Amino acid sequence: MKTGPQKIQVYYDGSCSQCVRDRDNYERLAGKGRDAVCWVDITGKEEELRELGIDPAKALKELHIRDEQDRVLSEIDAYIVLLRRIPLLVPLGLIIGLPVIRPCLSRLYRIMVDRRLRRERRTK
Repeated sequence: MKTGPQKIQVYYDGSCSQCVRDRDNYERLAGKGRDAVCWVDITGKEEELRELGIDPAKALKELHIRDEQDRVLSEIDAYIVLLRRIPLLVPLGLIIGLPVIRPCLSRLYRIMVDRRLRRERRTK
């Protein structure tokens, strides 16, 4: 019999200070349930990502998770899964999944990440 949420793997860019802050904020908000999430720094783990079916270049640009059913989800889908795990943030997860909001948010997210990676000289 399962008790509580199952662990999910969150693949994040540990060399990105904003990504680390986001992880810390998530853990703070999650409180006691934070052990249900395993954070995996993708820095220097290109081969491991490929074995999971994750393109390392995309992993830098999009959040990826492996959920309880062993599915790999990325970008907005990954955020929605994470937000659903924190009661306070469930409404936000519903909002970002709305058909009008989702593509706009996705585009904005990609623009911001591309700018950050160019600024850090980690992509062209």
